[in-house]
Amino acid sequence: MTQISASLVKELRERTGLGMMECKKALEEASGDIELAIDNLRKSGQAKAAKKAGNIAADGAIIIAQNGGKALLLEVNCQTDFVAKDENFTVFANKVAELALANNTTDVAQISALPYGDGASVEEARVALVQKIGENIQVRRAEIIEGANLASYRHGLRIGVVVSYEGGNDELGKSVAMQVAAFNPIAVDAEGVPADILARETDIITAKAKESGKPDNVVEKMITGGIQKYLNEVTLVNQPYVIDNEKKVGDVLKAQNAKVISFKRLEVGEGIEKKQEDFAAEVAAAQAAAKA
Repeated sequence: MTQISASLVKELRERTGLGMMECKKALEEASGDIELAIDNLRKSGQAKAAKKAGNIAADGAIIIAQNGGKALLLEVNCQTDFVAKDENFTVFANKVAELALANNTTDVAQISALPYGDGASVEEARVALVQKIGENIQVRRAEIIEGANLASYRHGLRIGVVVSYEGGNDELGKSVAMQVAAFNPIAVDAEGVPADILARETDIITAKAKESGKPDNVVEKMITGGIQKYLNEVTLVNQPYVIDNEKKVGDVLKAQNAKVISFKRLEVGEGIEKKQEDFAAEVAAAQAAAKA
C-alpha cells in the first residue's frame, strides 16, 4: 500500500472539506494520486448523497432575495439547526435564491438544473455539499411576489415574509411583514380566504353549534358569530396589530392611506413530519446487537 503523507491528506482536506479519515482512505485507494482521489470522491458523492436522501430534512432556512419590484422566498432544508447556520450551507442557499430570482422560476426541478458555477449545476453543487457536510440537504420550494412596494422580514432563519403594498411608508411595510410572520394570516381579507377552507371551517362550526342543543335561532347566531370569529383570526386586516393590540391592522392601514395587495410567508419544515427519536429503544437495540 502506498504511504500517504500527512501533508497530502491536509491538501485533500483543504480542497474537498472532507474529514481526515475520508481523505486518507481516498488517497490510499488512488495510490497517492490526489487528482484521481478528488475525481473518485466526486463520483462517490452521488452515492453518498443518495444515502443521505432518506434522512428527514425538516430544519434549514428561509432565504429572501430581492431585485427591484420582485422578490423570491426560498426554503432550503437540512437535518439540524447546526448545519442551517453553517457558512457553506448559507452560501449555497443564498446563491440558489439569487439564481432562482434571476431566472424568474419557482420550479424546483428548473432551479436544480440552473448553472451554479465552475461547470456544475445547482443539483451537482447540492450533492457536493451533502458530501462535504454529511447531512441531507434539499431545495424544497420557492415563491415569487411582485409589486411597486415590497417589504420583507425574516424571523431568525425559520420564517420569511414579503409583503406587496400601496401607500404608507417603509416603516409600515416592515411592521406589516412582521405581523404576517407573527400571526400567520391566510389572506388579506375575508374575500381572499379560499372557498374550500371556509367551507370546511363552516361545517365544523355548524356541527358544534348544533350539538349545543340550543334553539334554532340561537344556533344560527352561534354559527354566524363563529364564522366571523374565525375570519377575524385568519385575515390580516382583522387581526390585532402586532405593535398596538388595541388597533386592528386594517385600521392602521386606513389611517395611513395604505393597502396590502398580497403577501407570501414561508416557514421552515411546514408539512414535514419529523422522525420521533426513541433513544431508549436505540440503546436497547444496540445492546441486543452487541450480545448477538
